[in-house]
Amino acid sequence: MEIRRESLVRVTSEADLTERESNLIEQARIAADNAYAPYSEFHVGTALKLSDGEIVLGNNQENAAYPSGLCAERVAIFAAKANHPNKSIDEVMIVVKTDKALKQGFTPPCGSCLQVLWDVQNRQNSPIKIHVQSPDKTLYSVDNVNQFLPFGFEL
Repeated sequence: MEIRRESLVRVTSEADLTERESNLIEQARIAADNAYAPYSEFHVGTALKLSDGEIVLGNNQENAAYPSGLCAERVAIFAAKANHPNKSIDEVMIVVKTDKALKQGFTPPCGSCLQVLWDVQNRQNSPIKIHVQSPDKTLYSVDNVNQFLPFGFEL
């Protein structure tokens, strides 16, 4: 027996963004500018669009007692679920600002963030779109978390 899952990642430019996506990306850029990343110099901002259109921001927060910090995605997700528990997360926009070379051109959310997104997506029983803008302004998008994490952990 074989189980195979493939990922489809759309690659677009900033010129191809919808007005909604442009607004989300601008909010995520502001969040990235406010990230606290003196150790990694890897500034990440996240803008979540909730089911009612409200935007929740998050950014990475590092700490000298590494790894006590937290990724931008989980900061935003936990804030959204703490303050808006009955609203679903429809879309996630992630902006990465760094001068470091990225091996694959962009940085999808880390495994821990993907697992949290995967769990939320399953609980709300609706897909979460994820967009990641690389430092060169290219946008990488998937229609649901399963494209980045095809086999999430579940009990």
